[in-house]
Amino acid sequence: MSLKDQHVVVTGGTGALGRAVVADLVEAGAHCHVPCVSAEELTHFDLRDHARVSCELGVDLTDEGSVTAYFGALPPLWGSVHIVGGFAMAPLADTDVAAFRRMFELNAVTCFLCCREAVSNIRRGGAGSGGRIVNVAARPGLFPTAGMVAYATSKAAVVALTHHLAEELKDERILVNAVAPSIMDTRANRAAMPDAPHDRWPKVEEVARAVRWLVSPANVLTTGLVMPVFGQS
Repeated sequence: MSLKDQHVVVTGGTGALGRAVVADLVEAGAHCHVPCVSAEELTHFDLRDHARVSCELGVDLTDEGSVTAYFGALPPLWGSVHIVGGFAMAPLADTDVAAFRRMFELNAVTCFLCCREAVSNIRRGGAGSGGRIVNVAARPGLFPTAGMVAYATSKAAVVALTHHLAEELKDERILVNAVAPSIMDTRANRAAMPDAPHDRWPKVEEVARAVRWLVSPANVLTTGLVMPVFGQS
């Protein structure tokens, strides 16, 4: 699954899953481009000074102009991995339209904009070798889950976007897939749920390996897949 000398964007690359994905892709030889809103995101990002990691500050992935400018300035891409997003949970009666829209902005809109501009960049490369898009959905986007209607609906939009883009782009050899994690084993999730069965949660490194395969040239056939990465939870 070598990605030697390939350029890959990783949005949300400074978060728990993002750091694992960047580390895995760098190990595979890729040059990773990580958009950030502010320098604060880099505080705990150990790979920020790696020779094959480029961090760009001031990139708002909910803003169309910002996303277009960011991807337009990048070198020809092989792939783009879209991890950035947000989470909130509340029952329907306690979910106002602002919260609903916020989930769509953070999850569905960012995914849409990054997919569109990544594809534009891949097409501009002109090599005809295609490329890879990997989105991050979530288990609640696939299976009904009470108490998180805004989040689950926004992630279901990511699922639909993945399916439709895969069909639209298959003749260009641009393969579009997604991973759908359940609750992942992170420090923040352990703190929020101290009594949960942490050993049954998928590790971020395990999810990252699934992303690496989907984004690699070794994947020559799979497109339109939303891969469940649930662990034993």
